[in-house]
Amino acid sequence: MRICFATNNKNKLREIMEKLGKAYDIISLSDLKHFEELTESHDTLEENSLEKAQFIYDTYKVNCFADDTGLLVDALDNDPGVNSARYAGPDKNSQDNMALLLKNLSGIKNRKAKFVTIITLILDGITHQFRGEVAGRIAEHASGAHGFGYDPIFIPDGWPCTFADLDLSQKNKISHRAIAIEKLVDFLKTKS
Repeated sequence: MRICFATNNKNKLREIMEKLGKAYDIISLSDLKHFEELTESHDTLEENSLEKAQFIYDTYKVNCFADDTGLLVDALDNDPGVNSARYAGPDKNSQDNMALLLKNLSGIKNRKAKFVTIITLILDGITHQFRGEVAGRIAEHASGAHGFGYDPIFIPDGWPCTFADLDLSQKNKISHRAIAIEKLVDFLKTKS
């Protein structure tokens, strides 16, 4: 089954291809010759994910899925949330985003947070959404060389280390995106 993952993020693409395996022909936006960033103009992860998937489905007439992920920090009223990628500005610089988040949490004891991923699949014109969530806390400082985004400062519950301390195969078993992808894969298996 050929499905477009509406992203040009190579990290996300690698993560999802490892999870889905060879049963699906996963293409990316670059395979469609679409290199512009997809619009995220809404206040929720669900709406942003749907907006991206709907645009690709309507424009390219291809089954597709899109995701939107946010880091929700309790002490910051669930910020950065839908603005996670642009928290420190429009450049989407992960180092700047982490630095700002750590600065904003300076002196705050409650470091509880959660990562949430929403995947919207549009298959033959019908929309389905899948949610993945992992609770954890924000570390005092960055650690680890793997992963991307906020991975170096997010410690998932039940683990003594950050997502970035885990290799990709370990992270893919427990991450928010992995949970949402697992739900997506289980659903797709019922359709093939």
